[in-house]
Amino acid sequence: MRVAVVGSGPSGVYTAQSLLQQDPEVRVDVLDRLPCPYGLVRYGVAPDHEKIKSLQHTLRTVLEEERVRFLGGVEVGAGGVPVARLRELYHAVVYCVGAATDRRLGIPGEDLPGSWSATEFVSWYSAHPDAVTDGFLRDVRSAVVVGVGNVAVDVTRILARGTAELSATDMPQSALTALGASRVDTVHMVGRRGPSQARFTTKELRELGSLPETEPVAEAAELALDPDAAELSGLPAAQRRNVEVLRGWAARPPGAARRRIRLRFFLRPVELLARDGRVGAVRFERTAPDGHGGVTGTGRFEEIEAQLVLRSVGYRGVPLEGLPFDPARGTVPHRAGRVLRGVAVAPGEYVAGWIKRGPTGVIGTNRPCAKETAASLLADAPALVRREVPADPLPLLRAAGAEPVEWSGWLDIERAEAALGAALGRGGPVKLPDRAALRAAIGGTGADRRHD
Repeated sequence: MRVAVVGSGPSGVYTAQSLLQQDPEVRVDVLDRLPCPYGLVRYGVAPDHEKIKSLQHTLRTVLEEERVRFLGGVEVGAGGVPVARLRELYHAVVYCVGAATDRRLGIPGEDLPGSWSATEFVSWYSAHPDAVTDGFLRDVRSAVVVGVGNVAVDVTRILARGTAELSATDMPQSALTALGASRVDTVHMVGRRGPSQARFTTKELRELGSLPETEPVAEAAELALDPDAAELSGLPAAQRRNVEVLRGWAARPPGAARRRIRLRFFLRPVELLARDGRVGAVRFERTAPDGHGGVTGTGRFEEIEAQLVLRSVGYRGVPLEGLPFDPARGTVPHRAGRVLRGVAVAPGEYVAGWIKRGPTGVIGTNRPCAKETAASLLADAPALVRREVPADPLPLLRAAGAEPVEWSGWLDIERAEAALGAALGRGGPVKLPDRAALRAAIGGTGADRRHD
């Protein structure tokens, strides 16, 4: 049986792994629209989180399996290989395309220059080939990050990091240079609810307190507004630890640090205010607990100066041309991973990961999600394999206009990034900045050197 998995992030690779473990005959092509594998592990995990980024080694062992073939640079859907054509080339197709966009705030001024999604900022400092090239930090002294999850903590931490700490990472040189020249001295991380509802982990939160020349600050009066945090013994352990860290910061006298990270709660943005044609401040409304786990507006407002605003209020899936889509949930309708077209199961079409269940959980959550989808696919296999498919879909993918980057091409990119890091004296690989540089690193289309 031949299976295509669309997406080479954790959900896609875990799906391929589950199929290999359960069926000794299956062959899997892992397709990705980018020339590089690993999805959000390469382009979403902060460069200074080396332990999480090391998950690439685990994903690599799957992609180097003899019955797996990596095919990067293959666009599926609009402007690429049509979904219907892909279905003709494989017995089954599993879509693991994630949640590619951010939720919006839906407030006036959100489209002003200087207002960005956190994903756009992460893509820039992670050298995503689709990233905006520059302009984030120009003339910025104060930044506001809207959201209190781990991604919000990541972008806040990167804004406050110095060049010395980031030089040893794989951050692209242009981003490192811009961050080194940054004049940002205050980062406000703001949540509309209280500290006990914040979604960041204590480990991530504590990292903000260990940054050189940077002081984290919390407001004791805002922490006291949270009724769920009044009695710490009643909180789950993770929330209790978060509140304890924040109370410790709130109790400290002001220091003389060069930068400050201000953690604010019970404020929701209502408007981005323009100054000289770009963002100059954010207007917030003070909120209060409504007694049912949510918040309500109080009619009291506060403005916070900011020349940069990053929204980090959740991800959202986007439609893939040719697949059904539930716009309310931002997912593909399915039953145990089987794609539904109307009320009927679409034979041979499956989903896994965020496009299946929504942007929830951590990286490890993708394992059971992938196993469920793989089990559904293999249960359907006796019927699926009755249909004839090409012995090798690769020539037909090329005929459809794709220019696949095989594993040998990815190894060329790895070598080029290692050479760039050495040339810059950075102590490790440095990511190539764009598609042109990635393609230029690929040394032809010779035999696949998957194990060299």
